[in-house]
Amino acid sequence: MSGLFTIPISGLKEGRHCYDFEINKKFFDQFEESEIKEGSLTAVVEAEKLTTHIDLTFRIEGSVNISCDRCLGVFRQAVSCENRLLVNFGRVSDDNDPDIITLPADENELDLRQYLYEYIILALPIQRVHPADKSGKSACDPEMLKKLREHIADDEKINDPRWDGLKKLMNNN
Repeated sequence: MSGLFTIPISGLKEGRHCYDFEINKKFFDQFEESEIKEGSLTAVVEAEKLTTHIDLTFRIEGSVNISCDRCLGVFRQAVSCENRLLVNFGRVSDDNDPDIITLPADENELDLRQYLYEYIILALPIQRVHPADKSGKSACDPEMLKKLREHIADDEKINDPRWDGLKKLMNNN
């Protein structure tokens, strides 16, 4: 499976090279703890080989299935991103910049799986909720939202004596 998402390093001639990758459920299955279980994406990786390094540009488009933060239902989230990675050759690795990696000069290929996965994860929104439907209403599971409202209402009814002093100060103003 590792050969599916690799690009050759040794023997790569100077100039531009383009690689296309299809990313689907099998790809995400390789990452056990992944919050993404399914997706349909294409990744185009353009490699510009120079004498001292390789400049990689990743363009990823498609969609993934993720869980809604509000109702826990699964929904389809569009993904579109462009990232850049510089590959230097040498022995000394500098971990200060995550966009620059160093490979030994005798390395034959570069496995892109981890980079592709991280770029997809970073392209997801911070808050992941169902998008609104055409009429502007939430597409979240109505049963789950009902249960959430019941629990929120119950929590508000309980009086916490630790806040009584603060409430008195607020009421005096």
